[in-house]
Amino acid sequence: MHLEKQLETLLPQVQKPARYLGNEWNAVKKDHRTTAVRMAFAFPDLYEVGMSNLGLKIIYEIVNRHPEMLLERVFAPAADMEALMRQQQVPLFALESRRPLREFDLVGFTLQYELSYSNVLNMLDLAGIPFHSSARSGGEPLIIGGGPCAFNPEPLAPFFDLFLLGDGEEGLPELLERWLALRQSGAGRDEILAALAAVEGVYIPGFYRPRYSGGSFSGMELIHPDASPTVRKRVLRDLDSSRFPLAPVVPYIEAVHDRGIVELFRGCGRGCRFCQAGMIYRPVRRRRPETLKKIAREILRSTGYDELSLSSLSSCDYPGIDELIAELNREHEAEKVRFSLPSLRLDSFSVALAGQFRQGRRGSLTFAPEAGTERLRRVIGKDISNEDLFTAIDAAVSAGWNQFKLYFMIGLPAEEDEDVAAIATLCDELRRRIKDERDRWIRLSVSAAIFVPKAHTPFQWEPQLSRSEVGRRQALLRSCTGGLKGVKLSWHDPGSSFLEAVFARGDRRLAPLLVRARERGCRFDGWSEHFSLKRWLDLFEEMGINPEEYAYRRFGEEEPLPWDHLESGASKKLLIREYRRARQDNPSVEVSR
Repeated sequence: MHLEKQLETLLPQVQKPARYLGNEWNAVKKDHRTTAVRMAFAFPDLYEVGMSNLGLKIIYEIVNRHPEMLLERVFAPAADMEALMRQQQVPLFALESRRPLREFDLVGFTLQYELSYSNVLNMLDLAGIPFHSSARSGGEPLIIGGGPCAFNPEPLAPFFDLFLLGDGEEGLPELLERWLALRQSGAGRDEILAALAAVEGVYIPGFYRPRYSGGSFSGMELIHPDASPTVRKRVLRDLDSSRFPLAPVVPYIEAVHDRGIVELFRGCGRGCRFCQAGMIYRPVRRRRPETLKKIAREILRSTGYDELSLSSLSSCDYPGIDELIAELNREHEAEKVRFSLPSLRLDSFSVALAGQFRQGRRGSLTFAPEAGTERLRRVIGKDISNEDLFTAIDAAVSAGWNQFKLYFMIGLPAEEDEDVAAIATLCDELRRRIKDERDRWIRLSVSAAIFVPKAHTPFQWEPQLSRSEVGRRQALLRSCTGGLKGVKLSWHDPGSSFLEAVFARGDRRLAPLLVRARERGCRFDGWSEHFSLKRWLDLFEEMGINPEEYAYRRFGEEEPLPWDHLESGASKKLLIREYRRARQDNPSVEVSR
């Protein structure tokens, strides 16, 4: 039976059939018979999560504007759809053409989160594509990985033909053009990979072999003449003139972030020592205000959205952000468009800026103090005082806000019980001070994440706090906030954060574990209703792997790390220097390479 006919019988049986329909507003459909390069963009999570991803929107625009190339989307099917697909032997397919994934020339996975790794293998299995790169012939698509997790892709390395590090809109067009020229010249799979290794930002894991000594990683060996000792990420130097999706696909069902996105700038000049994004997306590159206003105008016209997010890692750091928002509000006042900032930095939030958002607020404003004490904030490189927080909240209250979300972390390096208890003290003092000065009670939603050491950060050498100790500190925080009215506390699961740390600092010895995890039914591990720590711990035990060696061990500064051969833009020398300064409670941060 043709795939279209099969889907006609399957889709009425699933909870959200719109996840698999395609045909959305602004979707691009091209003829497979007349395009020379056919690529699928694979997002290893649900449709509504993937459709919120800016990287997908950018790559979709960049590739599809090329007359000889097409890019289609594919997402991880939900459990009900997967069961039906397996039962009816329906292969994983792309939305635009509903063609099986294995019929494409290339499949590119975006790796945003370590707990999506089991979904990557499950999608390959549903597509009928061999897991291991070494098992694929010239007839299967080339499997590419990108995104933040590509800066330590070693747990996934055997499953990918190549990884592209850095800005996709800079490196992917060159990679696809090279691939096309090589294919038209008659080059085979091995020849193509050898030639693509010369493209800046391309990492071919099959050209490298890890070494181990005494149970620990001891270095990476080059086993192919075209392998480079280091792979440098691609950097888009001129963000302002680069193409941006002005007519993004509008999802059928509500996405996690159901609004238009305008990227103000890329990179971050702050250099917080725990933040991987702040390291791997540097240097800072900005768009001009006129460019941003044009982008906003076009997105609103082409999508019908009534809200635009002005996106970046620290949006308040955009020069003249107050004026930009004021101009956007004036231009789109008649349309009643709301503009929002996804990230607000305490020491750059102003009364004027709070006022600009009054008309478009959706319940609360979000701030991230990260730690309860000024001392610990200095350690992590976030030099923000309690007074900064009071000033920012007071400015927002004066502009009409009364609900706030505050993000903290538990288990940061050098954290003590006093730092945990100080989170509650800070919230209580904040509410009382606003009551005294404004005669208004505010409501606080406090989220306590768990510190996860990430590659290419100054804290990559630091161990994660043990699950038992995390649980004790979470209990301490609950007891301290339990009697506070107007304060709602939520926290991350220690088990899923532990697994995230294992894969964030993992190496290739974890790859066989992932294969077995998929066989045991591990899917959507980032979702609490699907995650089972016991299942993972049982797998670790079966395979003789001690996960605590990855998550809980303090790495030595001179110790080889599985990702040392991949250059993020922040040199190891700089990271070590910042790591040492953190231990001296030094708040100064270097942001240059």
